[in-house]
Amino acid sequence: MGRLTNALLFKDVDLDLAPFEARCNWRRFDMEETLVDFDDLSSDVYFLLSGEVRVLMRTASGKEVILDELKPNELFGELAAMDGIKRSANVTALTRGEAAVMPATAFRELVFSNKIVAGRLFCLLASRIRELNERFVEQTVLDLRHRLYSELLRLSAPRHERADERVITPPPFHHIIASRIGCRREQVTREFTMMSHEGLIERTRGALVLCKPDILRARVADAMREDA
Repeated sequence: MGRLTNALLFKDVDLDLAPFEARCNWRRFDMEETLVDFDDLSSDVYFLLSGEVRVLMRTASGKEVILDELKPNELFGELAAMDGIKRSANVTALTRGEAAVMPATAFRELVFSNKIVAGRLFCLLASRIRELNERFVEQTVLDLRHRLYSELLRLSAPRHERADERVITPPPFHHIIASRIGCRREQVTREFTMMSHEGLIERTRGALVLCKPDILRARVADAMREDA
C-alpha cells in the first residue's frame, strides 16, 4: 500500500499512486520549522503524513492572522501548484512530522487524470473559500465578542457524553485565538472570564467546553441581524 493512500484527496479512490509517489520528495520537519513562506516561488504541494502545521497570512502592517491548522492526511500548497503564483501564506510546523512534497506538474497531471480526485479538490477549494468569506464578513460586521463566539463554535466539536455541549481539544491558547480573530490576547482573556461567569464555557482537563453553544449561536445571529 502506498504512503499517500490515506490522504483525504485520494482515500478509497481506485487509483495507482505509485508513479506519482515516485516523483515526490519525502520531507521530515521539526516543531516551529517553516515549510513554505510568504512570496516563495516554489509551487510544490505538501501532503501531511504526520504532524500538524499552522497556516497564516501577514497584513501590510506586519500583523499575522491565522487561517487554519492542518492535520495528517490534509494538504496545502495547491493554489501555487494550480496557478503558478508565488506563495500567499506562511506554513509553520506545530509538531514534528513528515510530508510528501509533490511537484506541481505531477499534481496537475494527477488531478486532471481522475474525475473523483478533481471533484474532491474543487470541493476542498470551495469549502476554504466559503470559510474565508464567512470570516471576512465576521471581521467586517461583528465586534470582538461576537467574533470570538463564532470562532469558538467553528473550532469546536460535539461533546460525546453531552449532546447539547461542544468541546475544543486541546483548549486553545488565548494568543492563538486572538490571532485568529484579529485582536489582542488580553481582550480574549477578558472575554473568557466574562463567559465563565455566565456559565457559557468551562475548562476541564484537556478541553474547553462550550456549555451553551445554542446561546452563542443565537447571539451571533442577533448581532448579524442588528448590523443589517
